[in-house]
Amino acid sequence: MQRLRIVESEIRKRVFLRILEAATTLSLAALALSSAMSAEVRERTGKDVVDSGCVACHAQGVNGAPKIGDRAAWIPRMSKGLDVLVQSAVHGHGAMPARGGMADLSDREIQSAIVYMFNYGVVTLPAPPSASPADPDPFHKVIGGADVYLGVVRAETIPAAQRPASVANGKGYYHVNISLIDSATKAPIKEAHVRVRVADAIGVETKTLQVMSANDSTSYGGYFRMAANTTYTVTALIERAGAAGVAEAKFVYKAW
Repeated sequence: MQRLRIVESEIRKRVFLRILEAATTLSLAALALSSAMSAEVRERTGKDVVDSGCVACHAQGVNGAPKIGDRAAWIPRMSKGLDVLVQSAVHGHGAMPARGGMADLSDREIQSAIVYMFNYGVVTLPAPPSASPADPDPFHKVIGGADVYLGVVRAETIPAAQRPASVANGKGYYHVNISLIDSATKAPIKEAHVRVRVADAIGVETKTLQVMSANDSTSYGGYFRMAANTTYTVTALIERAGAAGVAEAKFVYKAW
């Protein structure tokens, strides 16, 4: 009888150990699955992606990479469409490897990084309470059958060899760029006469912009005196062959 009780106790002990082992295995499996699912749904922001990799080339424009926040450099690329730009980054372009050398980036993360670099440094003013809903991009207007894009960068960020002598070391000057895309054909408008008027509370400056060509795209640019932390009204006056009158696109820009 005593021997039978010992055997039964031993059997119960083994059964308990097996149940405990199975429960431990299931717990570990559940934990691993939870971690995997958490990692899968966690999407990095555009800033996270740029800071972890893109900054290596885009901060200083290495190998011709458009600099972070340099809208004049980004707009001709954006004119082809954001999806085209994303796919170019996905597959690699020029000196940039596929997915910027970060193979684990998703297409959405790459898109977020591009949008972050395009919009970096742009300061927008809050709309007054009675104003109509703000445009998705305050630096994009559709006027007279043309998509008009404004880009502004500090002149000192442009290599000295590319600046005219009139802007000296670049301090106190900003380069204003206007890109024109035909709204119907989506082709760059290459034969336009563009003047820009930059005004603040105490003064106004008007110039005819020069034609600029790069990467099979055409835009119009010129240098203007601006003071940091000052808000300006930038008005583009656009004349196109065959178009009646002058199209006027007005933007609000705060120099930084």
